[in-house]
Amino acid sequence: MSVTTTQTGSSVRADPEEMRRSIDLLLEPGQVTELRALDVTTADYRRPHTVSGYFDSPEALVRSAAGLSTSAKGLYIVLNPVNPALLARAANRLRPVTERDSLTSDSDITARHWLPVDADPRRPSGISSTDAEHEAALARVRLIRGALAAEGWPESIVADSGNGAHLLYRIELPADDGGLVERVLAALASRFDDDAVAIDRKVFNPARIWKLYGSIARKGDHTPDRPHRIARILEAP
Repeated sequence: MSVTTTQTGSSVRADPEEMRRSIDLLLEPGQVTELRALDVTTADYRRPHTVSGYFDSPEALVRSAAGLSTSAKGLYIVLNPVNPALLARAANRLRPVTERDSLTSDSDITARHWLPVDADPRRPSGISSTDAEHEAALARVRLIRGALAAEGWPESIVADSGNGAHLLYRIELPADDGGLVERVLAALASRFDDDAVAIDRKVFNPARIWKLYGSIARKGDHTPDRPHRIARILEAP
C-alpha cells in the first residue's frame, strides 16, 4: 500500500509497510506512543496546525499516519515508552491540537529505550538537503558507527531521515538519566562535527519526537536539487 503525495509537485510515496516495520523494531508490543503530525493542512482547515494522537495499536497508527501523508510536512513518534494513561487523551485516533491540549512531556516517559543520534547536513533552515548533503550525512553516521564499534559499542540501527541520517542504540535507562544521554550526544558532536555535517545535541530529552520511518521528509518545496525523500531504516541488527 502506498499513498501519493501532491504537495509542491512531489511524486514521493509514503510507505505504510515501512511504517509498520519501523514500529515493530522500535516499540515493544503494547507500548503506548504519541503520533504527532506537524504543519498539517486540509481542505477544511488550511492553516498549518499540529495533529496528535496516542496509540497502542500499530495497525491504527499506520492507518492514521498514512492518511496524513499527503497533508503533513512531518510525521513523528515518541521513541521512549509513554505513560499508558495518556492513551485516554485520544485513543488510537488523531485530533487537532488546540492551546488547551497537552502533548507528551518528559514527565510522561517511563524509561529510556533508545539513544538517538541525528546527523544533519549544514544548510539554510526550512529546506531539504541536496543529494550530496544527504550522502554526506549517511557517510557520517557510518563513520560514527564504525568508530564506536571499534571501541566496544554494540550494533545500532542505521536510518535515512530523508534529509540526514540516524543511528539508534538500544539502551535501558530511567527517564531521569542524570544527563547521561545529553553528555554522550555532546561528546559525539565534539568529536564528529565539521563544516558539512553536525550531530544534533538537542535530541537528549526523553519525550523527544522522532521521524516516523516510511513517512516523507518535506522541508520547503520539492525541487530537483532539493527533493522530498522518504525516511527509511537502512540496517537493523
